[in-house]
Amino acid sequence: SDVIKKHPDHAGMIALQKDLQAQMDNASKGGLIGKPAPDFTLPDVNGKPVALSSFKGKYVLLDFWASWCKPCRIENPNVVEAYHKFKDKNFTVVGVSLDQAKEPWLKAIKNDKLDWPQLSDLQFWQSPIVALYGFEGIPFNVLIDPQGKIIAEGLRGRFLETKLEEVLK
Repeated sequence: SDVIKKHPDHAGMIALQKDLQAQMDNASKGGLIGKPAPDFTLPDVNGKPVALSSFKGKYVLLDFWASWCKPCRIENPNVVEAYHKFKDKNFTVVGVSLDQAKEPWLKAIKNDKLDWPQLSDLQFWQSPIVALYGFEGIPFNVLIDPQGKIIAEGLRGRFLETKLEEVLK
């Protein structure tokens, strides 16, 4: 693009090019399935840093959402149901929110009864996690096996429960 030609050294442009390249790479490789889940550390609701790798040894549904995202809020009851059905079978959910403000985020967690670890850097779409996982819309999720490998992505509605029944024998 012209902007990149005019400002090839602009940090934002370089970052954007990297993001786009990462997304294109992800898409061309059939997404994230079969790859190790990129590790990250984000603050929880109390500001305590939590690393994704601290859940190794469990099946983890990494759930990307936000309080302002209507489709996410509609999907949340399905995730709640799956969580309660499978949480005693070496399974947990880790929520990552793309919220910008803490109040609406905390309110949504309470209202939707999301009683699993909730993480956010409150950086909206600027969160480095977005580029790390290369998704362009939410709700989005990945299912990670106990070894830390991604075994499914984009599980919604009954597909989430069907997949969990399949792997959590």
